Amino acid sequence: MENFPVISLENINGAERAAILEKINEACENWGFFELVNHGIEPEFMDTVERLTKAHYRKCMEQRFKELVASRALEGIQTEVNDMDWESTFYVRHLPQSTINEVPDLDEEYRKVMKEFALKLEKLAEELLDLLCENLGLEKGYLKKVFHGANGPTFGTKVSNYPPCPKPDLIKGLRAHTDAGGIILLFQDDKVSGLQLLKDGQWIDVPPLRHSIVVNLGDQIEVITNGKYKSVEHRVISQTDGEGRMSLASFYNPGSDAVIYPAPALLEKEAEKKQVYPKFVFEDYMKLYVPLKFQAKEPRFEAMKAVETNVNLGPIATA
Repeated sequence: MENFPVISLENINGAERAAILEKINEACENWGFFELVNHGIEPEFMDTVERLTKAHYRKCMEQRFKELVASRALEGIQTEVNDMDWESTFYVRHLPQSTINEVPDLDEEYRKVMKEFALKLEKLAEELLDLLCENLGLEKGYLKKVFHGANGPTFGTKVSNYPPCPKPDLIKGLRAHTDAGGIILLFQDDKVSGLQLLKDGQWIDVPPLRHSIVVNLGDQIEVITNGKYKSVEHRVISQTDGEGRMSLASFYNPGSDAVIYPAPALLEKEAEKKQVYPKFVFEDYMKLYVPLKFQAKEPRFEAMKAVETNVNLGPIATA
């Protein structure tokens, strides 16, 4: 864990900018994950998000999860379970249209705080995309524009709780996968670990740090960077005791009609390196991803190559 990249954004607009950018680049190239501190979201506000998320789980979701476990007779399982995850979740879409008013059981304070949190995370995601552009030598705004499509990006939050599990060796909190989309910002429990990523064939713990935001890259960033930055397999390990683990994963993804393909400027820069990733419409990729989420990503890229979309690739306007 001591080598896991933890990066402070405190002086990103000051004298340390070059050093911070270098750390982000190194993390993107070698890890696909990094953890941000001093990222601009107030610690007290994050405490409020955590308190309300945990209270909502206890009040509205805990009993339902226990009933699900009982109905599937999971307490006494003897063999590994590969078709479900030991997690209790709900999902809120923020963009292009918010669904927060349609999510049942959210009290007014929690709804308001979630809306505010989403705005802060959206701003941070867009700032990070521009830092990636700077590192890649792409013009400012390039990634945001690619993600925009006709109706803007897709942005949403998956709120997860991972209750104590009687057989953590037999059922994962969340099975291993790469994320399909763009850039993912995760606010996780700082008391209960469980998130792991695969690096050099080893599962490595992502350290739970108070008030940090864990960032990881999705499959679309891998395609746009032609493999310079890669999405990385990760999972959540169940724990047997304690209060369980909370996480809020916010996915800043391309719009459904966004056309995804390796950035021409990167291909020009590395003339000897040919385009190895396909060109496709994000929605088509998602149709393929959903049923195959817990399988390797490489066959998905190959399948998209086979049906490569004949879309008109005009220049990306970044102004």
